[in-house]
Amino acid sequence: MRISRVTPLPIHSLRHTHAVLLLESGADMKYVQERLGHGGYQIIADVYSHVSKKMEQKNTAQFESYMDDILK
Repeated sequence: MRISRVTPLPIHSLRHTHAVLLLESGADMKYVQERLGHGGYQIIADVYSHVSKKMEQKNTAQFESYMDDILK
């Protein structure tokens, strides 16, 4: 059996992943800002909130549901 070596990650990579997972789960930017200790949530919007596939699918589904309700 071959054992693979895991490449160490910088702590900032873990922090970035945590922020993205929070946003994907639906946490609002103010919560993520406070959780990460940033002074404002603009940095969250600029750095961490790039659109992941999961976020895109969730937002598209929310918009479609909203439009379905309007058009009823």
